[in-house]
Amino acid sequence: MSALSRDDVAHLAGLARIDLSDVELDRMVGELGVILESVAKVQEVAAEDIEPMSHPLPLTNVTRPDVVRPSLGAEAALSGAPQQEQQRFSVPRILDED
Repeated sequence: MSALSRDDVAHLAGLARIDLSDVELDRMVGELGVILESVAKVQEVAAEDIEPMSHPLPLTNVTRPDVVRPSLGAEAALSGAPQQEQQRFSVPRILDED
């Protein structure tokens, strides 16, 4: 059985600004208790021999090499723009400078 009480759950719900009914509070005592027990089991593992890791599986960065390739030039990219200025798209201002 969990050391978590109904008042503890009500307090946590209040901190989280979650309005729980009495039935929901009773159900959450059990559900949060299971979560706390599961965390306690994980903490029981002998961690001295285990190297800390960021992910349970080894990850390899799968980026492609950064190679310059032919691409769309500024003139071709702006060819369909309704307005352009200094080799850039020109769009109406929507925010003031303040």
